[in-house]
Amino acid sequence: MDPASELDDIRSLLDAATPAVLMTYRTDGSAAVSPVWFRSTDEAFEVVVAKGDGKLRHLQRDPRCVLLIFEAVAPFRGVRIEGDAELDGSNVDDARRAISERYLGPEAADAFVAARGEGVIVRLPASAARV
Repeated sequence: MDPASELDDIRSLLDAATPAVLMTYRTDGSAAVSPVWFRSTDEAFEVVVAKGDGKLRHLQRDPRCVLLIFEAVAPFRGVRIEGDAELDGSNVDDARRAISERYLGPEAADAFVAARGEGVIVRLPASAARV
């Protein structure tokens, strides 16, 4: 089965306020794991990271990372996206709003975005996803 149709099979998981974990690499090569919010499109998975965050420093030095999205209830579906992150500083507030709306709702998302500083979109290609 191709990755796109596998992702279609778990679309309800990807559209929900699902837990996710982003793993980056420290300078000594050890893994740094952090809970994150995300969104997915047909082309990519995106996470917004604040400027100054350790995750961003790790990715600027070494773009390799893993995004793990999973559900904590039956049927326990999950997807792993591993690859080199693209870092994008444009349209960050729009991405942050779209992502936080899924987790907080529209009104709380606006307040959340307003309270945040500058950020960067971490993007991994959907083609790298493995269900």
